[in-house]
Amino acid sequence: MGANRLRSLMGGGGTAVNAWLSADSGYIAEVLSHSGYDAVTVDLQHGMFGVDGAIRLLQAIDAGPAVPMARAPSRDPAVIGKLLDAGAHGIVCPGVDTAEQAAAFVAACRYPPTGIRSYGPARAGVRGGPGYATDSGETVMTWAMVESAAALEALEAILAVPGLDGVYVGPNDLALSLGVTPGLAVPPSEVDAALRRVVAEAHAAGVFAGVFCADGTAARRMADLGYDLVTPGNDVALIRGAAAGHIGAVRGGSPRSPASGGY
Repeated sequence: MGANRLRSLMGGGGTAVNAWLSADSGYIAEVLSHSGYDAVTVDLQHGMFGVDGAIRLLQAIDAGPAVPMARAPSRDPAVIGKLLDAGAHGIVCPGVDTAEQAAAFVAACRYPPTGIRSYGPARAGVRGGPGYATDSGETVMTWAMVESAAALEALEAILAVPGLDGVYVGPNDLALSLGVTPGLAVPPSEVDAALRRVVAEAHAAGVFAGVFCADGTAARRMADLGYDLVTPGNDVALIRGAAAGHIGAVRGGSPRSPASGGY
């Protein structure tokens, strides 16, 4: 199975572009994997499917060249292990507010002696072969979400957790936690300051930084700030945006812009 391609891309100074899948459609998952994205993330926290659906979506992503990842619905190590067994090469974990929670998340993604992941790699073992248990430390990337004032307060300690590959900012939940308006095309000053702080401190600690963005313009701005992995909206936002554009072209005028579906 070997090293995760995202690790080498971002480690070499490149910016990884990540698709975000919230619809329960293997067809969309496969199309996105073939569309030029470096990774496709299956979202179990807000996506319209459960673990069984996520397994099918990971299989569909694997039909193309993109790296399959998943956002877990919580820090539950059993679910995280199941997603890894299903073939996810990276886990984005929500609700990480302390270094202790970050360490527990990392442990859930690693086999002993460095972690607590139970052996039974299932589909991941089929793809990775007999060396999967050894290789998985390089294959699986760990992304702890920074999406609260508490996480910002504990940021330095979170970044110091051994084995944590990256932090991933959820700007809208972060906005809510900071008491400002979420979902704006241009983030409030409090969120903008946090975004700048996270990427600077992550890189100083030797940790990758990722972020969810409203659209491609916002993602370009985050890439210019130095973010290593950017997600320019989710699948539903792409469909709604394209639909609005086509309808506007037929009817004339400028239809109301659809919501970004951001997190």
